[in-house]
Amino acid sequence: MTDTKTYLTRMVAFLVVVGVGLAFIAQTLAPIFMVNPLLNGFIFGIIIAGIILNFRQVILLGPEAKWIENFRSDGADTSRPFGEMPVSSSDGELRLLSPMARMLEAKRARTNTAGGGSGRITLSAPVMRTLLDGIGARLEESRDLARYLTGLCIFLGLLGTFWGLLGTIGAISNVISTLTVDSDDMAVMFTAMKTGLEAPLASMSTAFASSLFGLGGSLVLGFFDLQAGQAQNAFYNELEEWLSGLTRLSSGTGPGDGEQGVSAYTEALLEQTAESLQELQNIMARGEQTRAAGNDQIAELNAKLSLFADHMKTQQQVLLRVAETQRDLGPLLRSMGDVAATLSTPSTAPSGVDESTRSHIRNIDAGLARLASALETGRSESVRELRNEIKLLAKTVAAARDGSPGDDGE
Repeated sequence: MTDTKTYLTRMVAFLVVVGVGLAFIAQTLAPIFMVNPLLNGFIFGIIIAGIILNFRQVILLGPEAKWIENFRSDGADTSRPFGEMPVSSSDGELRLLSPMARMLEAKRARTNTAGGGSGRITLSAPVMRTLLDGIGARLEESRDLARYLTGLCIFLGLLGTFWGLLGTIGAISNVISTLTVDSDDMAVMFTAMKTGLEAPLASMSTAFASSLFGLGGSLVLGFFDLQAGQAQNAFYNELEEWLSGLTRLSSGTGPGDGEQGVSAYTEALLEQTAESLQELQNIMARGEQTRAAGNDQIAELNAKLSLFADHMKTQQQVLLRVAETQRDLGPLLRSMGDVAATLSTPSTAPSGVDESTRSHIRNIDAGLARLASALETGRSESVRELRNEIKLLAKTVAAARDGSPGDDGE
């Protein structure tokens, strides 16, 4: 946007040049100023007030331009939520753009809500023209006081001029009325005329001094007003170009005009339709993103199911080996049981087997019985765990099928 430093630099440079020039001719201007210090001092006060006012007008454009830059960069940054920027900038509160800023912030917030944070602000041509007219009127109103002060300097200069001329005319009239030609002493007559002409000459000094300071002050204020006007015009033109980029023109022709817009109702309906289409597009984009996320989850679930299937195959192989081991151990356990029964019977026990051997065989028999019981218990627990995992897998698959956003029923 507009860089106010350029215009401020020109104004400061011109002020320095004027100050240096006044410093060089200060000794000449001092007696002229003292002719009528009240009127001339008032003119100088008006000049200083006008200079300060013009500087203020240019400086106030800085926050406005800064806010527009922040608004544009905030609109380009989709990571920041819309509508969080206040109607102010880091340099101060807005004065010219406060109505437009509130309207754009509200519209951008609605666009963000409807478009998921990626909507683009658009303005109709009448709205853009209304905004520009309002801002142009504010700029003109801000320059009214500066122009009035410039005209006031000229008016005070002319006022002092006419005041001095009136005093001159009155003084000359008094001198002429007091002159007498009856005196024989010409020296006395010329002395009286000389004394009488001092008053009209002083009045003429007042007239020309006030005119000098008034016209000089209007020249200085005119330059500052010119720079302030150029800065405001540059700001207005760049603002118009930016708003033109946001404006959506309406097509349509009327019977008596080659380029007339459609009716307000049709334009509002078209704008609502465009916003609805934009919202639908954003919803479809979000749905596609959700569908892609669902596909990723299904792929991850398939991978987990593959791992679970491999785990089930491994458990089945282990259970098969356990069953084969139990089947192989069955005859051996029965044989050992028969032997233990035979040994435990005193009548059928071999004569060479003592009591310690029989006790040892009974311990072996008890250990084999515990081993068979442990194998049976382990197989039951493995089967139960396998059933629980299958139930959990079935529930997971059912939940994924019911809650998947990417199915056809969505």
